[in-house]
Amino acid sequence: MPDLTSKNELPHIIETLNELVDSLTEGERVTYSHIMNSIQLPKLTCEEVSSWSQDCYTRNCIAENDKFELILICWEKGQATPIHDHGGEECWVKIIDGEFRETLYKRNDTGELNIVKSTNSTIGDVTYMVDFMGYHRLENLSNKRSMTLHLYAKPIRSCNVYNEETETFVLKDMSYDTISEVTSH
Repeated sequence: MPDLTSKNELPHIIETLNELVDSLTEGERVTYSHIMNSIQLPKLTCEEVSSWSQDCYTRNCIAENDKFELILICWEKGQATPIHDHGGEECWVKIIDGEFRETLYKRNDTGELNIVKSTNSTIGDVTYMVDFMGYHRLENLSNKRSMTLHLYAKPIRSCNVYNEETETFVLKDMSYDTISEVTSH
């Protein structure tokens, strides 16, 4: 496999979940952006590890270790995350299917949340988020089921979630809806 950090190499295309987990396991945090941009997974591959709920998007764990956490999030039309941080960890999101809006927020001097920017992403796009950028919300803009692949540099065990009724953040423990058995070879 070519060196993922070399700019002189042609990009290595990642077409299976096992290959993705292998690349992440062999790679370092500095290569994660390149790896996420090298993914060309067929939608059918992701459907094999998906689960769906009409009530809320689902978090389907593909791989998790001390170095990283890889999650497939499955969204019904119109579903959105609450405004949240990432517990201090970096996050890359690859759009597998659908169209999404990411809205970034920051607190002003009085502690109120204000929208900093809003960006739409489609199939193949990769977004990046880390806590110093603020808080964010993702929402499925598609008129159908959609999927996003989330890579966290170190697993997120808890994060701060904004309660819009009380206008405060609450610490929430993270959990999975499903856990698959994709492993590194």
